[in-house]
Amino acid sequence: MLRAVIFDFNGVIVDDEPIHQEIFQRVMKEEGVFLSEEEYQEKYLALDDRSCFQQILQVNHRADDDSALEELIRRKAAYYAEAIQQRLIFFPGVLDLIPQAAQRYRLAIGSGAARREIEQILNRGNVRQYFEVIVSAQDFLDPKPSPEVFLKTLAILNQSNPDTSPALSADECLVIEDSVAGVEAARSAGMKCLAVSNSYPRERLAEANLVVRSLMGLDLDRVEGLFRVERRKKS
Repeated sequence: MLRAVIFDFNGVIVDDEPIHQEIFQRVMKEEGVFLSEEEYQEKYLALDDRSCFQQILQVNHRADDDSALEELIRRKAAYYAEAIQQRLIFFPGVLDLIPQAAQRYRLAIGSGAARREIEQILNRGNVRQYFEVIVSAQDFLDPKPSPEVFLKTLAILNQSNPDTSPALSADECLVIEDSVAGVEAARSAGMKCLAVSNSYPRERLAEANLVVRSLMGLDLDRVEGLFRVERRKKS
């Protein structure tokens, strides 16, 4: 039975992956490091800011101490805040899907984005109120494909409403993702995954339970069918 939907953020709700890529490239260029589009897409797309900068610095044999990382993160955040004033775009259908899904399921965000960015953008889309829990980069240590972000989200959902009986379990959760690492993280957490091919071609997302081109007009009854099939297999 489907009881909760956990949304990734970048690449699922807001179309800002190109903005993140450009800003990572800009910041690293200021540091004298060239970051190609191909390298970013293959190695860094699913990472939070700290992990991304840390790995780029290590690959290029640069200092990655806390002070250096904090300065890069601060600079990127400032550039990002400036960019989304001009270019913030929500993916088609997602602002309609969120309130529709909230009528049936508990909703959460599980993302490597910064909390301030998530809160700011959800408020601009007038959908913040539909999310019971937000787990962001500040709340976990291991980036995707580790399942930590989704397991943490599940734990907080149960903590936030402890009187719910029975407790929510991983196999009652659907994760909506756009990245290969995100799909792997969801499946490792024991959750079903719906992948939307906003950032990767559908063949790269084949480990998801369902791959769609867009969230526009998503049929929630079709999604629930994934859970009914699993239940019949177990009976």
